[in-house]
Amino acid sequence: MTQLKSTLDPRSAAYTEAAEAMSAKLAELDTDYAKALAGGGAKYVERHHGRGKLTARERIEQLVDQDSPFLELSPLAAWGSDFVVGASLVTGIGVVQGVECLIVANDPTVKGGTSNPWTLKKILRANEIAMKNRLPVISMVESGGADLPTQKEIFIPGGAMFRDLTRLSAAGIPTIALVFGNSTAGGAYIPGMSDHVVMIKERSKVFLAGPPLVKMATGEESDDESLGGAEMHSRTSGLGDYLAQDELDAIRIGRRIVARLNWQKQGPTPAPVVPPLYPEEELLGIVGADLRIPFDPRDVIARVVDGSDFDEFKPLYGSSLVTGWATLWGYPVGILANARGVLF
Repeated sequence: MTQLKSTLDPRSAAYTEAAEAMSAKLAELDTDYAKALAGGGAKYVERHHGRGKLTARERIEQLVDQDSPFLELSPLAAWGSDFVVGASLVTGIGVVQGVECLIVANDPTVKGGTSNPWTLKKILRANEIAMKNRLPVISMVESGGADLPTQKEIFIPGGAMFRDLTRLSAAGIPTIALVFGNSTAGGAYIPGMSDHVVMIKERSKVFLAGPPLVKMATGEESDDESLGGAEMHSRTSGLGDYLAQDELDAIRIGRRIVARLNWQKQGPTPAPVVPPLYPEEELLGIVGADLRIPFDPRDVIARVVDGSDFDEFKPLYGSSLVTGWATLWGYPVGILANARGVLF
């Protein structure tokens, strides 16, 4: 065991200045994250609730185990673009019936949950994480498909989203779709290509094109229920595997599906977690506002890894890079860190 010694002085003027600058930056991030939490805004959230529906985040809260952590992924997707922060989608890793799952939830309060180019990038990144870590995927679907004004940017690359679902299934990684409302066009492919599909009576609608387009193309008169309703898909087409009475019932069924997967996490069990010797709050003042001023990455490592225990590799060679081994949250990791700002 090689415990790092801190060289940081939290009482110094330089530390105080750096901590204040970093706190200001974090406040900016909090402001942007609040935009993601707001979804489409109070008006559309209220309208959504008025229809007796839960928001994407409320659905996730009901899905995951009580008091369990939820690691949100790409929360600031689309930041700095013309689209709403969060990209009309919530993705993350949550614990469902004791199983770590990758959760993807459309936000119908943002343009009906339609997908823009940033939505696609966010989903593809989530699928990549699910594949590499063998996480069951739960899609909470309510989407109008592609955002039409930007369709040309997602129509061709968007096929990768459906390819990923088939690859996950082929690799033995379960895919589950809970359909909460209208899922048209591209949104219809998600339940269509998932292993387990839960639909809600008189709420879920899955079709590539709605009744108006069907009439335009074929002259046939139809309605939502007969064309793509939950009852039809559960009794006639076979797309729906389970018919739920309402949203909470659909989530309950989804949790039971996960419980019956008999899913075992691969890899060794992590070691007991040991907190760092130094308070993590001190990370605020390590990196100054001027990024040209170098800092010792060992001060960062000492406040991140378990027990501040770090075995450095080649400590006397190549001083512009700090490398070594540590344990993070019980998992063994290798660390490479720029030292003094410049690599030689």
